[in-house]
Amino acid sequence: MNWIHEPFVQVALPIIVTLILAVFLQNKRFDDMNRRFDDMNKRFDDMNRRFDDRFNALEKRIDEIIRRLERIESKLDNHESRIAVLEDRTSRLRVS
Repeated sequence: MNWIHEPFVQVALPIIVTLILAVFLQNKRFDDMNRRFDDMNKRFDDMNRRFDDRFNALEKRIDEIIRRLERIESKLDNHESRIAVLEDRTSRLRVS
């Protein structure tokens, strides 16, 4: 009997070869998917970095605004005390 007509060669060998090819092709697809996920992760990292930069810039601007508001409040307090002194002086003038 010829080895080509053996049941193993006719039935099992094509199945084994098909399975090996399928596993190889699936692994290739998984590699492609992994590359795509890596690209997406890089994009997300870039986006997070941009958000962090913008939030840091915004935080600096808010800190500057808070400092300006504190200076304005101190000036208002100073003006308030000066107005109180002036009111005191003018009320003495009215009374006398």
